[in-house]
Amino acid sequence: MGKNRLKFRLISAAVFMGLVFHVPSWAGNSWLDQGTNLLKSLGSGQETVKTATGLSTEDIIAGLKQALKKGSSAVVSQLGTQDGFNTDMAVHIPLPGNLSMVKSLLDKAGLGAYTDDVELKLNRAAEAAAPKAKALFLDAISQMSFDDAKAILDGPDDAATQYFKEKMSPGLSEAMTPVVDQSLDQVGAVRAYDLMIGQYKSLPFVPDVKANLTGHAVEKAMDGIFYYLAKEEKAIRENPAKRTTELLQKVFN
Repeated sequence: MGKNRLKFRLISAAVFMGLVFHVPSWAGNSWLDQGTNLLKSLGSGQETVKTATGLSTEDIIAGLKQALKKGSSAVVSQLGTQDGFNTDMAVHIPLPGNLSMVKSLLDKAGLGAYTDDVELKLNRAAEAAAPKAKALFLDAISQMSFDDAKAILDGPDDAATQYFKEKMSPGLSEAMTPVVDQSLDQVGAVRAYDLMIGQYKSLPFVPDVKANLTGHAVEKAMDGIFYYLAKEEKAIRENPAKRTTELLQKVFN
């Protein structure tokens, strides 16, 4: 009887130990599933823990940062070239909303070339300013904390984009404004705008209008950058073809 009781206790202890120390496999196949589950499992003060596949928290976070560097660089390169904004209808910058009546009236009067010229120059200014975002992306990535990385891994498809928006928007607006302002002047946007308004005012009974071309171009340029960053982020999460470095392949696979 004593031996049976001892045997039962040993079996119970073994079962208990198995439950306590069992290491579950990570759900899903994606590196984000793996990284999210890993980071969720960590307590404070734990810096390096290996997953079932041998990946550490350092691997996961380094892979995330590398993916974000590549993604943000791709976006800046795409938009910071001629026609990066102008011919892309997803991010093309139209005239400010309060100039829509100007455009409509000039189009009807056969003078639409004036508004088209101003619109083109707004997009050219945004294309010239887009490269300013690269350094700010890199700075935001370098400052990313463990908690930031955890929130991004655990968040929606655009979690990193929202992180960048929060961290970068004031600095990005400040950095892009003088570039846009100078570019608008260099490409003749101010002169084109004056010509457009001159033609508009030559029409009978039209109300006065004013527009902040620089502020409008900066705002829309930032919208375009974050629009494509969100798409790039989603692609990096889902598309194996985006994993182009040894570290990314290691983490993603």
